[in-house]
Amino acid sequence: MVDDERAIRRLLRLYLTDAGFTVAEAPDGEAAIDQVRRGGIDLVLLDLMLPGMDGFEVCRRLEEISSVPVIMITARGDEAHRVTGLELGADDYVVKPFSPAEVVARVRAVMRRVSAPPDPHRVLHAGPAEIEPTGRRVTVGAREVDLTRLEFDLLAELAAHPRVVYTRERLLEKVWGYQSGVGGKTVDVHVANLRRKLDEDIGIVAVRGVGYKLEPVA
Repeated sequence: MVDDERAIRRLLRLYLTDAGFTVAEAPDGEAAIDQVRRGGIDLVLLDLMLPGMDGFEVCRRLEEISSVPVIMITARGDEAHRVTGLELGADDYVVKPFSPAEVVARVRAVMRRVSAPPDPHRVLHAGPAEIEPTGRRVTVGAREVDLTRLEFDLLAELAAHPRVVYTRERLLEKVWGYQSGVGGKTVDVHVANLRRKLDEDIGIVAVRGVGYKLEPVA
């Protein structure tokens, strides 16, 4: 838990400890980086507004030394900060003022996501569409849907991480690769193609000013 406000650290420590987590505290970025370097940290809950090194720089430094997941804490309505944090590799964000119970739920969700080993034989779902990663097949009922390689990879990436918000840049990195040289509008075009080809509500939701996520469809 990285926050320069002791009262917030104590409050979240109380809730997280009660939920079964062991919590280490850091009042600034340097202390947080030192703790991650020493090991034993499974997740970092990171406030953006820190003295000295801000949360963005802390996130950059953590990406260089560790694969530990990061949940950022941002000010209400600060869309630019949320986008930047996700682009830097943050796994989720919490908006102030927050409910401590929501923070605990988000920590649990991220921990489940990063600790679960991938199952290559697991069938993924996007609304009524079934996605078979090993066979690279997508079906809606008895109908097999013909997707391009990139359309399939985009759909599978979103379906494998339901409710996770992806920036367009992160999707480009995951699906197209670092050196793709294409722009964010390419993602929009491929999402539109998926919606058209599947001809169903597949649950891909645009997150305004950020990117996309896949919401499970009941």
